[in-house]
Amino acid sequence: MAPDLKKTLGQVIKELREGMRFSLRTVEEVTGISNAYLSQLENDKAKKPSANILLKLSELYKIDFGYLLSLAGIVENESAANKAFGEYVFSKEILTKDEEEELLQYLKFMRLRDNKKL
Repeated sequence: MAPDLKKTLGQVIKELREGMRFSLRTVEEVTGISNAYLSQLENDKAKKPSANILLKLSELYKIDFGYLLSLAGIVENESAANKAFGEYVFSKEILTKDEEEELLQYLKFMRLRDNKKL
């Protein structure tokens, strides 16, 4: 979906849901977000949803997380949102030792694989 900052967050997520032919109940079952809250979001009655809610919706609707953050007014623009999200996800402070080791192993694998393509 092309960014349209003239639309509200509610309008965008309602269009996405309807475009995928999902009911509010279906979205609730998949995301764990109550259908009552989803309805409030879609009707722009609920303001400033959490980033966690927006992440679940972005994954379900396959839409850019930063776009939803910017529509919700949590960040000023998508690139700042995506940078902040990446920094949060890969922050050493929130990674467990096992996660950090797995990420390092995966990075080594990716680099070795890419070097073999040359």
